[in-house]
Amino acid sequence: MAIDNYILVEGFKHLKYNPVIYTANEMMERSKNYFELMHKRRSVREFSDKEIPIEIIQNIIKTAATAPSGANKQPWTFCVVKNAEIKRKIRLAAEEEERKSYDERMSETWLEDLKKLGTDANKPFLEKAPYLIVVFKRPFEVDANGNKHQNYYVNESVGLACGILISAIHNAGLVTLTHTPSPMRFLEKILDRPKNERAFLLLPVGYGAAEMYVPDICRKSLDEVVKMY
Repeated sequence: MAIDNYILVEGFKHLKYNPVIYTANEMMERSKNYFELMHKRRSVREFSDKEIPIEIIQNIIKTAATAPSGANKQPWTFCVVKNAEIKRKIRLAAEEEERKSYDERMSETWLEDLKKLGTDANKPFLEKAPYLIVVFKRPFEVDANGNKHQNYYVNESVGLACGILISAIHNAGLVTLTHTPSPMRFLEKILDRPKNERAFLLLPVGYGAAEMYVPDICRKSLDEVVKMY
């Protein structure tokens, strides 16, 4: 039975939800504009050290945290790093892992595929960007008594949050790069994270450098990524 603006489902409150409704023309315009905005997004490795108000970063993270998650467990932690000394430690540890990857771990095919992107083991953007956002996934929670409580669909949930995070960064007029040095356990140590957190993704965030270049690559066409039924 409805009571005011909510109902009870097995004793739990469910609030009445009124999504914004647009006309078909408005939806067409909004979807087109959003595509055009996101189509301009590129992964950037050249950053300015220009300061960014922390409130912008906080708004971006709040947006990411609106992502759906398994059983609404919200199994993520966003660590924001501005401290230059900590960024230096992260860069040195990341470059150490990257050198091992380029020299030992990556196959010849993998290295060949990377050539068009112009990447190597040097990661100066980890110090140059004014902020690093390190996303951690939480496979389980630990209560005050030390008991573990499982989270569900953790990788899927955190992946969705990261997608929204990247979109929000671009929407704010900033640039980023998805950086995944593997393994990433050094991030848990440097940032002193609890035992229920695992590093998932590292994103430098800032303004782009005054002069930037990105690889001359293109995205797959709609026909290549969609199958209509």
